[in-house]
Amino acid sequence: MQGLGKTERGEQGRDIDLTSLRSTMPASGPLQGGSPSNLNMNLYATKKTAAEGMLDIALFLANITHMKTVIEQGAGYRYYAAVLTLISFSLALQIVAGVLIIIIARRDVNEEANQKRLDSLNNTTTVIIFLIFVSNIFISIFGMERTGLFARMHY
Repeated sequence: MQGLGKTERGEQGRDIDLTSLRSTMPASGPLQGGSPSNLNMNLYATKKTAAEGMLDIALFLANITHMKTVIEQGAGYRYYAAVLTLISFSLALQIVAGVLIIIIARRDVNEEANQKRLDSLNNTTTVIIFLIFVSNIFISIFGMERTGLFARMHY
């Protein structure tokens, strides 16, 4: 990156912008005698929310693949209706969580007016993610039949 500040050559030969690196990390932490207040909380919260969103996308795609497999097995599958219902419920909750994550990421946590609402939205998102977790446990418990190499060898 040119013009942003002093750069240094990283491990893989890429330039690292030291100015932007300093903006996300405190110059000295509590262990070095400094204060943790140098940490840009809004940037930290945004990165955390983005990581949460990426994990939500990965789980969403895994559930779509799982749903496709169950549909391909057909209605003869023992837990067909239950698994399809649970996967649909999980996908719907993931969409809601994704929208909430986008809303949270777009707000500035450093503004006092936003903090109460962001805390409420964050708590709501946490509850929704817990429900997604529980529904995916049940999806895994019901499992799938006749998939993979082992199933083909015995039929």
